Amino acid sequence: MLHPYRASEAQMTIYRDWDQDSGIRAYEIGSTHIDVAFKDGAVYRYTALSAGRAYLDRMVVLARAGDGLNEFINRAVRKRYSEKLS
Repeated sequence: MLHPYRASEAQMTIYRDWDQDSGIRAYEIGSTHIDVAFKDGAVYRYTALSAGRAYLDRMVVLARAGDGLNEFINRAVRKRYSEKLS
């Protein structure tokens, strides 16, 4: 079942993953959050409140660049998501 506040994964932006070494499949950037869909099917929401504004801003930059987001999540924000959406 889809989370009521999140678009379907089909509407998310595909993560480019230039190096083909990421566990991330797609992402969606909102005004106060980023939703990250992993290749294992899990989708997590990170917010400025849960991860910190600077970390959230960095995640947005990395998502748009298509490189480094998975490593950054693993290193810097790991469990600091606001909720698991699926």
